[in-house]
Amino acid sequence: MRFQIRNYLVLCLALLLVSYTVAQHSTPSLQTYSIDVEGGQATLLVTPSGQSLLVDAGWPGYSGRDADRILAAANAAGVQRIDYLLITHYHRDHVGGVPQLADRIKIGTFIDHGPNLENSEQTNTGYADYQAVLAKSGAKHVIARPGDRIPLTGLDVVVLTAAGQHISTILPGGGQNTSCGSDPLPPDDPSENAVSLGILVTYGNFHFLDLGDLTKKKELGLMCPNNPIGRVDVFLVSHHGLDQSNSKALVDGVRPRVALVNNGPHKGGSPEAWQTVHQSQGLEDLWQLHYAMDSDTAHNSNENMIANLNDSEGNYLKLVAQTDGSFTITNSRNNYRKNYPPLSAESR
Repeated sequence: MRFQIRNYLVLCLALLLVSYTVAQHSTPSLQTYSIDVEGGQATLLVTPSGQSLLVDAGWPGYSGRDADRILAAANAAGVQRIDYLLITHYHRDHVGGVPQLADRIKIGTFIDHGPNLENSEQTNTGYADYQAVLAKSGAKHVIARPGDRIPLTGLDVVVLTAAGQHISTILPGGGQNTSCGSDPLPPDDPSENAVSLGILVTYGNFHFLDLGDLTKKKELGLMCPNNPIGRVDVFLVSHHGLDQSNSKALVDGVRPRVALVNNGPHKGGSPEAWQTVHQSQGLEDLWQLHYAMDSDTAHNSNENMIANLNDSEGNYLKLVAQTDGSFTITNSRNNYRKNYPPLSAESR
């Protein structure tokens, strides 16, 4: 009898564990993959219903390295096509990989800020190659403006900045920005960085901010005197963690719980920007795609939170968020994972 009871208890425990595992895997969630494109950007978002939004496509060349890494992340997420490809701006580390990507996977809709606004060799070339893909693909093309929304089921994706303009309304959670006035007046930036298409992604109580390579003067225009965004859970550190971006008015205004830096081994992750983000009130962790080799140990995160310690490893950071505002981040290099519970209403 004792043996039967013990076996029954073991069976019950096993069934509970199976039920818990199934429940965990079946819980609707937002997935994001910060893909290593060596100091460019490629961020893949996958909705609970399986729709996909890719922000930027990395560099051209390198035998299609960045397109292949994006495709690997898409395969890991179970994505068979890119429903929306959003191009923040026309620098080659953001738009350059589009032709190679379009050869590998179907793209449903292209979203951008409109014509190229920087007269330079790299943007003229990148924009021309991008336009050629648009013409060849026959896909839908959308020019986004501040206040527009990208129609992803289960998410609210609002355009904050585009073509040098910014949203004029204050979103829920926004208000006066007490961090204004803490930055010296930045210079004008005539480059495509300043016209980046930036978005706020909201999934229930979870908020993810990506402003592309928006530079400081435009950040101040967006964030002062009022903060239209409110607090965010995860901030994709602007401009790969360079000091031309990431003003205190922005970083301290949105008060991220977690920051992700899409830097390369020798690009981005500057000590000044790293310190601004690291010391912002409420920040719990700062994750990096690469160890910043041109910085120092004091301005790099713990190695568990760095996806790539050397050149060209290709590891990514995966984030899984729930509607209650909780989320996890996993480092594909070492499978290190950290859970972030939901914030209380008072903390928001």
